[in-house]
Amino acid sequence: MTPHATYEYTLHNQNRDLPKLKAPQADDWKFKISYITVAINIYLHLSALYGLYLSFTSASWATIVYDLILLEVGMLGLMAGTHRLWAHRSYKATFPLQTLLMLFQSSAGQFTAFNWVRDHRLHHKHSDTDGDPHNAARGLFFCHVGWLMVHKHPEVKRRGASIDLSDLLSNPVLMFQRKYGFYIITFFTYVLPTLIPIYFWRETFITAYHVNILRTVLCQNYTSLINSASHSIGRRPYDKEVQATENIAVNLATLGEGFHNYHHVFPWDYRAAELSSKFNWTAAFIEFFAWIGWAYDLKTVENGVVIKRAKRCGDGTYKRFAN
Repeated sequence: MTPHATYEYTLHNQNRDLPKLKAPQADDWKFKISYITVAINIYLHLSALYGLYLSFTSASWATIVYDLILLEVGMLGLMAGTHRLWAHRSYKATFPLQTLLMLFQSSAGQFTAFNWVRDHRLHHKHSDTDGDPHNAARGLFFCHVGWLMVHKHPEVKRRGASIDLSDLLSNPVLMFQRKYGFYIITFFTYVLPTLIPIYFWRETFITAYHVNILRTVLCQNYTSLINSASHSIGRRPYDKEVQATENIAVNLATLGEGFHNYHHVFPWDYRAAELSSKFNWTAAFIEFFAWIGWAYDLKTVENGVVIKRAKRCGDGTYKRFAN
């Protein structure tokens, strides 16, 4: 997944004929550190550690439960909205659901959905190569958080120039968030989550603020596990040549995104897995809104296609899942 990207790609047709990059691949690129981003990440993680301390010493149970709920809300905005809906178009959503998901995603503190989707599409197109913003071939630290602390590889910018974002640019919900992103994200990530515990159950500002920072840092790191752990640790039952893996620990942390080998083989499946609602809470969320009519045209892969791909290309660890 791809948070905090701030650079822009120009929409044009050049660079479409660049040679294909074969994963895993990484050249001898010399990092150019973004010191501002490094400072921000250090501050956020130190504040999160203080928030963890306060969670055990002074925070009320209401604050802890509230921030845990808000953590899951942000994760659903990222996984059901930014990832499965807008990045992969694996289902369609009505205007009310898109608005809800945009607000959920705004609470996660991972910049706008437009930026996130742009980088994620590039990640899938050039996964685990220098065209991938968080290239796993550069090691666990780089693909987990290090890529946020350096300027982008030139290959990322070259390859990014050909990514089609026309559907995002025509989406009024995403363009509204993009236009007012700083204000929307600041309010829903930092201001409102801090004020609610203070106003409703008289939590102190210091505690409410730092426990909320802990919540945002956990959300960031849970999301980053998909880039790091799920591209290095685990089985590859659907395609052993695809670096993405199946990782149950990541699945638990990310509400159903740990079936990553499947997802990279079949990225258009709304479940991002062979499973639907079982062990896949994001899929259950989408299915609930399909039941009330707010989500529709949910895309899946036929069982026979999945089984044939696993037998032909997998690492031999495939087991048929029953929903």
